[in-house]
Amino acid sequence: MIKPWHVVFAVIAAAVLSGCSTAQHRDQLALFNSAYATGDYSSALKAVSFNESKNKPVDAEAHLLELLHQGEMYRLTDRNSESIAAYDLAEEGMKNLDTAGLLENTVEGLMAVMVNDSERDYKALMSEAVLVNTYKALAFLAEGNSDYARVEFNRANDRTRRAVDFFRKEIAEQQAVLKNEARSGNEKASMVQSSLNSKSFQSAVHNRYGSSSTWSVFPEFIVPASTWLHGIYFLANAEGGADYERAATSLKRVAEMSPQSVMLQADADLATGFASGAQSLAALPSQVWVVYENGLGPVLREARLDVPLLLLHGNQQVPAYFGIALPEYAERSAIPGSIGVSDAAGQVIQTERISDMGKVFRTEMKERFPGVLARAVTSAIGKAVLQKEAADQFGPIGQLFATVLTIATTQADLRSWQALPNHWQAARIDRPDDGRLTLLGHRGKVLGNLEVPQQPFTLVYVKQPTIQAPATVIIMDLQGKTNATFARFPKEHEP
Repeated sequence: MIKPWHVVFAVIAAAVLSGCSTAQHRDQLALFNSAYATGDYSSALKAVSFNESKNKPVDAEAHLLELLHQGEMYRLTDRNSESIAAYDLAEEGMKNLDTAGLLENTVEGLMAVMVNDSERDYKALMSEAVLVNTYKALAFLAEGNSDYARVEFNRANDRTRRAVDFFRKEIAEQQAVLKNEARSGNEKASMVQSSLNSKSFQSAVHNRYGSSSTWSVFPEFIVPASTWLHGIYFLANAEGGADYERAATSLKRVAEMSPQSVMLQADADLATGFASGAQSLAALPSQVWVVYENGLGPVLREARLDVPLLLLHGNQQVPAYFGIALPEYAERSAIPGSIGVSDAAGQVIQTERISDMGKVFRTEMKERFPGVLARAVTSAIGKAVLQKEAADQFGPIGQLFATVLTIATTQADLRSWQALPNHWQAARIDRPDDGRLTLLGHRGKVLGNLEVPQQPFTLVYVKQPTIQAPATVIIMDLQGKTNATFARFPKEHEP
């Protein structure tokens, strides 16, 4: 039989471990962000490195977050093979999390309830998984490997398609577990269910977060930049009518989400013209797309709030206020304005915004929030019961000790992949006859000169996290027949 003091000691041990691991994660990400913001990708990579045993495979599940950051740092330093290897391991870690055994899930769930969500292995967002496949596709394109790029773009698109069903299933499972436990006489489950359904609790959460129905989200789950890249890749690599239809479908989806964008509509019209036969490839000048990943993506902050929970005293439910900690997304900085490309004739094309990372995250958080909320309430009620048991067993000293532990372990899980952009921009221009384009910064000043090879479709990929960091520029053959060229502008920032 488990004694109340056994539970107390277990929480003490868990609290100590939680404090250490949470502090370690936050210090690690702080070091990463400090280096990443200045474009010091070597130091950023070092911050997310971990010791590997030569005789054991990498524990991809435990190191998932580090692998995500490593994959992008390798890609931004023209180490595409290493980037692909890191992203392959990250995908392995995501699969392990999706197929974890019952015992593993039970242990993780117990730790999350006893301590906080930080005790669970990091579970990638579905949008992060989509971007892993997208970044892998770009790394393969940079290596001149169109076949593997095709596979990854298809995987990204398939994850997007399956996302709605994934969230629906996840929410249904969480609700079913709570209801079944409540019906079986589990008092704690009954308290959790009653608390979540109470109007006073819902009002307290609404006052802090607002109604999720009013959040600025996409009408369906989608990472528009990934879907757009999927569309232009298949437009450039179509092997028949089905591929043109695939391109048209993706580009039309993105255009419909930004009806004010002339460029996105022009891309959708171009793909539709190829699909219908109205557009001839021979009549189309060589095309150059510019995609610009701008700024620092949103990060999680902690929101603490007191909420009324319904606890059982005898046969009656009595409301009592307890603190819970929840995550919420906070925007980080973006570089103002847009970038441009110009040719010798003086034609200048500016990029325009096509997708916000914050909106992608809020769309997913809207689906995940009920689960996050349920775990926070379950944890709070579990700790409230623990305080009562400690008071009954040890008196006021026991209750005080349990209260201190509750405060120490009430923390939100703030881990996230922090190498993602604030938003994406894009533009399209005809390749000039001499292949020379000038890349212009956000203030219109010259960043550098581009040499675009003679090829039907080119992607100029630009990523810049802050004004202090150089712009990473990768010029790729969208058909993957040649290796990419790599540069950092302005050049004086190069190590």
